[in-house]
Amino acid sequence: MKPLARDARDTFFLVGVVALCAAPHLLRVPPWAAGMVILLLAWRLLLAARSQPLPHRGWLVALLLVAGVGAKLTHGALIGRPAGLTLVTVLLALKLLEMHQRRDAYVVFFLGFFLVLAQFLHSQALWVAAWAGLSVWGLLSSVVLAQMPLGQPNLRVAAREAARTTLLGLPVMVLLFVLFPRIAPLWGVPSQGASTGLTDRLSFGQVADLATDERIALRLRPLDGRPLPAPAQIYIRGPVLTQFDGLTWQTLPTEGRAHATPALQFAPTPDAPALRYEMLLEPQRLEWLPELEFGAGTPGDLWTPDGVRLLRTADHSWRAERPVTERLRLVMEAWPGGRARSPLTPHPSLRAALSLPPGLNPQLRAWAQTLAPEGDARAKVAALLAHIRTEAFTYTLSPGPYGEVSPHAIDEFWFGRRWGFCEHYAAASVFALRAAGVPARIVTGYQGADPTLQDGWAVVRNSNAHAWIEFWQAGQGWLRADPTAAVAPDRVEWGQRLAPPRGILRGTLDALDPTLWLHLRHWGERIDLRWQQWVVGYARSQQFELLGRLGFEAPDWEALGQVTAAVIGVLTLGLLAWTRWQQRDANPWARLHRRAHRALQHAGLLQAATHHAPLRWALLARDQWGSAAASVAHQLQTLETQRFGAPTPLSAVDAWRWRWRWWRDFTGALAVLRHTAPPPPSAP
Repeated sequence: MKPLARDARDTFFLVGVVALCAAPHLLRVPPWAAGMVILLLAWRLLLAARSQPLPHRGWLVALLLVAGVGAKLTHGALIGRPAGLTLVTVLLALKLLEMHQRRDAYVVFFLGFFLVLAQFLHSQALWVAAWAGLSVWGLLSSVVLAQMPLGQPNLRVAAREAARTTLLGLPVMVLLFVLFPRIAPLWGVPSQGASTGLTDRLSFGQVADLATDERIALRLRPLDGRPLPAPAQIYIRGPVLTQFDGLTWQTLPTEGRAHATPALQFAPTPDAPALRYEMLLEPQRLEWLPELEFGAGTPGDLWTPDGVRLLRTADHSWRAERPVTERLRLVMEAWPGGRARSPLTPHPSLRAALSLPPGLNPQLRAWAQTLAPEGDARAKVAALLAHIRTEAFTYTLSPGPYGEVSPHAIDEFWFGRRWGFCEHYAAASVFALRAAGVPARIVTGYQGADPTLQDGWAVVRNSNAHAWIEFWQAGQGWLRADPTAAVAPDRVEWGQRLAPPRGILRGTLDALDPTLWLHLRHWGERIDLRWQQWVVGYARSQQFELLGRLGFEAPDWEALGQVTAAVIGVLTLGLLAWTRWQQRDANPWARLHRRAHRALQHAGLLQAATHHAPLRWALLARDQWGSAAASVAHQLQTLETQRFGAPTPLSAVDAWRWRWRWWRDFTGALAVLRHTAPPPPSAP
C-alpha cells in the first residue's frame, strides 16, 4: 500500500485529534450540531484522501450561518454556556476546512484546547481528566508536527517530544495546583435537567425510580474510633413531607417554616454517646442535605467550609440556600438511638400533620377508625404494622400504576393489588394514621449502606433511597416507624435492596464469577474517591493545613501568598539556570573561543566574527591597532596553534590548566592594549 503524503497524513492525524477533543461534547450538543460535526470531519478526511482543494469560502460562510441559526433556534440565544459550546464545537470542525496557512492550524489547536477545558464544565470525574490528558497529548503532538515543515517526520517522534514537554511542565503544574490560592469562580455551573436524588415532593413511583440507580449518593466515615450503627439503625434523614394535596406529598412552605413548630429537640438515650462522623455528599443539585438521625441543633443557620449557607428547619432537616452543585464535605454529630420530642403536648402546629383532602380514599378513612379505637398513637401504629405484616402485601419495584381509574389511589393500593414500594407503604400509613386522629408525616432519605467499607467509608447509594414515617405521641414527641420493615424486613435489617436489571456486561461477568462485578465496581469507586479527595476536593482548608505542617502557626492568605511567591521565585531561578546550562557549549575549546570573541568585541575589534579562527582575529587586530596589538596577536596565534596544531593532545587536567593560563595572559594583553593603543580613526 502506498504511504500517504505528508499533508494527507498530518491532516488525518489532526482530524482524529479534533474528533477526540469534540467527542465528549457530541453527547451534549443538539443532535443537528453533532451530526454536522461528524459530516464536516468526514468531508475533511475525504478531501485529504483524494488530494482535493478545500471548499470555497462561500460554502463555509453558508455553513456558519446554518450553525448560528440552529444555535439560536435551539438555545434561544447565541450567548451563554450551552449555545457557546455548541458553536465552538461546530466552528472547530469548520476551521479544518479553512486551513491555508500555519496560522489557521494554530487556531485549530487553540480551539481544541478550549474544548478540552470545557469538558470540566460538565464533569470533573477521573475518566474525564484522563480523556482530557489524552486529547492534550494529541494536540501537542500536532503542534510539534507543525514545527517540522520539512521532510516526513515520524509521528512517534512528535508524540514522544510532546510527552517529554508535558512531563517537564508537570512539576510546575503540581506546585501551582497545591499552592495557588483557591478563588471562588466567577460563575456557577447551572443545573441541566432533572437529577436523581431526594426532593421536597413525593408521588407514587418516584422513589422506585431511584431504587434502580446504583450511583453513589453519599459516603459516611465514623470519627473518634467508633463504628457506624448496624444496618437497621442507619437512617439518613432528608426532606420531611407533611403537606398532602391528594396527589403529591411535599414539604411545608418555606415562609415562616422555622416558626411553624417550637424548636425541635432530640432526646439521646443515656447509654448512647454522640457519634461524630464525616459525610461526603455527592453533587446532586438539590437544596436538601441528608444527615444521620438524629443530628444535633435547633432551627438556625450554619455555614459550610465552602461558603454554603444551611438552614436547620423546624422539622429537623437541613436545607441549603442554593442547590449544592459541588461535592460537599461535612463533619457532624448524631445520636442514632435518639428521638425527636418537641412539642410534647398538643400544639396548633400539629394541625398540618393531621390535614387530609376531603372526600379522598373513603375506604381507608373508614378502616382507620377500627385501628385500636381505645389505644394511644403507639397502639394504633402497632395495629397498622401488624395488619401490613399479616396481610398479603408485596414489596416490589414494579407495582404498576395506581389512580388511573379513580382518584382514590391509596384505596386501590390498600384494598386492591397491594403491591408497592416503600413510598406506597409510607404514604398509605400516614394517610391511615391521620384518618385515625394521629399526627403523622413522611420522612424521605436513605436507609442502610453497602455491607463492606471502602477505605473506611460506608457507601450509601441512590438505591438506598427510602421513605418511612414519623407519628406524634403525647409526652414523647415524634417517633419513627417503618412500614417497609413489616412487609420486607430484610430491606431494613440488612439494608438489602431490590436488584436492578443486569446489563449484558454485568451478566457476563456474573456468569464468570458472581463477585467479580462487585470487586470491579468497588475498585473503581475507591479510585474515584481518592481522586475526589485529593484533586477535585482540594480546597483552602487543605492548603492551610499544608502551611501548618510547614511551620506556620496561624496559616492565612498572606502566608499562602508568601509561600507561593517563594516557590515561583525558586522555580524561575531554576528555569533560568537550566536554560543557561542548556545553551552552554559542551566543547570547552568552543566556550573559550566564544569568550575570546566577546572580549575582542568589547575591546573595539568589531570586525571579528564568531566563525573566524583565532589567526584571522590576530590579523584584524594588527590591521586596526598596528604594533600595539603585538601581544594580543601573539596570544591569539598561540590559541590557534594549541587548538589545531599541537603535536601531542593534552590530558583533561593539563588542557584545563593551559586554558586558564591562556585566558589570564590574553585578558592581561587586552587590558594593556586599551591603555596604549591609539583611538580608532573617525569615520569620514
